Amino acid sequence: MKTYILSILLGSSFLFTYGQTKISGRVVDEYQQAIPNANIYLKESYDGTATNEKGEFDFTTSKVAEQTLLVSYLGYETKTIVKDVAKMQHLKIQLKENINSLNAVVISAGTFSSGEKSKTTTLKPLDIVTTAGSLADPIAAFQTMPGTSTVADDGRLFVRGGRAEETQIFIDGIRVFTPYTASVNNAPTRGRYSPFLFKGMTFSTGGYSAEYGQALSGVLLMNTIDEPTNERTDISVMSLGVGVGNTQIWDKSSLTINTSYINLGPYISLYPDRNQWNKPYQSFAGESVYRRHFKKGLWKLYAAFDAASFDITQVDINNFDGMNFKTDAKNGYLNTSYKHKFNKRWSTFYGLSYTLAHTETFINSDKLENRQQAVHVKAKANYKLGSFMGLNFGAETFFQDISESYRETSQNQFDYGFDNSLSSVYGETQFQFSKNFATRTGLRLSYNNLTEKLYFARRLSLAYKVGKQGQLSLAVGNFHQNPAQEVLKFNGNVAPEESKQYIFNYQLNKNGKIFRAEAYYKKYSDLVKYNTDLPEFDSDFNNHGKGYAKGVDLFWRDNKGIKNLDYWFSYSFLDTRRDFRNYPSSLQPNFANKHNASVVTKYWMDAWKSQIGLTYRFASGRTYTDKNTTGFLNKKTKAYNSLNFNWAYLLSPQKIIFFSATNVLGTKNVNGYQYANTADEHGFFERQTIKPTADRFFFVGFFWTLSKKQTDNQLDQL
Repeated sequence: MKTYILSILLGSSFLFTYGQTKISGRVVDEYQQAIPNANIYLKESYDGTATNEKGEFDFTTSKVAEQTLLVSYLGYETKTIVKDVAKMQHLKIQLKENINSLNAVVISAGTFSSGEKSKTTTLKPLDIVTTAGSLADPIAAFQTMPGTSTVADDGRLFVRGGRAEETQIFIDGIRVFTPYTASVNNAPTRGRYSPFLFKGMTFSTGGYSAEYGQALSGVLLMNTIDEPTNERTDISVMSLGVGVGNTQIWDKSSLTINTSYINLGPYISLYPDRNQWNKPYQSFAGESVYRRHFKKGLWKLYAAFDAASFDITQVDINNFDGMNFKTDAKNGYLNTSYKHKFNKRWSTFYGLSYTLAHTETFINSDKLENRQQAVHVKAKANYKLGSFMGLNFGAETFFQDISESYRETSQNQFDYGFDNSLSSVYGETQFQFSKNFATRTGLRLSYNNLTEKLYFARRLSLAYKVGKQGQLSLAVGNFHQNPAQEVLKFNGNVAPEESKQYIFNYQLNKNGKIFRAEAYYKKYSDLVKYNTDLPEFDSDFNNHGKGYAKGVDLFWRDNKGIKNLDYWFSYSFLDTRRDFRNYPSSLQPNFANKHNASVVTKYWMDAWKSQIGLTYRFASGRTYTDKNTTGFLNKKTKAYNSLNFNWAYLLSPQKIIFFSATNVLGTKNVNGYQYANTADEHGFFERQTIKPTADRFFFVGFFWTLSKKQTDNQLDQL
């Protein structure tokens, strides 16, 4: 009986084995090294195994005919093999690294990014708006980054020896032609944006993508939020005015609207400055973002409007009664974009912006009126071949119509301006050969209707990973930009200016710490020169100007070393000279500092339910012309120093009291000097110091959020 049962069991075993097929092979990486513990299995079955320490595997299956074999391992792309199981023996399977994984190399030369998902994050949205001294202005926050120069009486972004006009700003990939608010003489301007409308920002100090043009020095890319998290109402009561914001969310769409009214009058009455305000600065501003989601697309509509006015009399050494400035400025901006994703490989983008601006300025009794209309139309496509190659190409056109009139007290009126269109096409490829090596190459071709010529630009970026946390990056390229409006409105025949850039970067990310070191060289050519103090009708314009900028930028940030403390340090050394405008020779421009440094600290105090912030900024002196000494731009002002402070206190999770003070130590900074037009009887030119409008500035605000989610507040907007 036992013999009979044994025979049955042996027979069954033989039949089972006979109906099985053996699958075997070896799994290696791109360098033919074995990959142990890789998963191998047949799709829609339980048949599979894992590789041993030699990368080998084998298992049996009862499946027959054509089947799908899947091979996967963390950090590598999943391999799919479709064939008859009878032919799945002695397979040699090579896995490619998944270059989209978190530790993959990224191209970062010249670029600082903000946003929760950015691999090169140095500033998050919360950082941008809680930096002491920024007063919720992203532009001011980015001025603490290396590569920028401190021009305290201006407030715009000056990058690596470039003028402010050489850095362009884009919202959702579309150009902003008038990014700054109206401002009084000798007082810094501000950006026109509400920080919390944006999910992330990328600030490039050079070597940027071929997708963007018309910028000799850098670009600031600002992307609005795709979808708000919840409905809310934000109320702001400030020492300078009031603000209200509201967000509504529907099934497939959402709308955010913000409005504000600013009146400097009450503040000036309590803390008078160095000016005589006949009508204090007032402004009304509103902006909104509407979003609509489709099955495979997202449509956005961004609209902004602001109106500002003031009447001020400032001390002037050449006018006993001072200089009176009266300004009434209105600005409107409309931006719409649509992104469509066809599949995993193809996506497209279409965008359009329209700007309408009108400014009237009275200088004593003379009147200057400026009107501007601008349009940017853009279309692009992206193609991805797996995770190792990407193709980005597109076309865009800029239209700009500027008219200006100047009427003197004698009723003489001068009308001038220009009408320009510029069209460009570009193509760019990005290869990620592995987690350790990536390249990006780009070409850009532009046609300028003013000069009726084509301009060709080339871009190349490389990145190589060294160690687990470090990487090296290199970027080279040439960049074109039309001359400034102050030139084109008098002469449209001058050619675009050009810069060639070479950037070398090292970056280390480790345990909540980031270190960046970057060296660069920029060569300028075809810069515009003229033979008068300022551009005028009878100026002789040419493109014979040239220049260079070279230097080193350093950045260090640590948000893990000390509990509740986040700090960063940046330093820039800049050596730059230019022969342009009315310069008689190659000189250091008056908007460039040789040394710039910032230290930013933020500390959360649980016991006080408060965030304390300190920002210290230093800049070496800027050049100016001393009329009592031979030469041009022959002297330098004293160094700039400013210590800024802010304090956010949570009364409750949704109520915040916020206080900030700029230049709390009251340092007597100097912006420059104004000289008399004529010398005295001894041949000496009298002068007066150009100081900031006030040594200190204070701000107090109460911010209240109403929402169903009781933890929502405006801390990330302060």
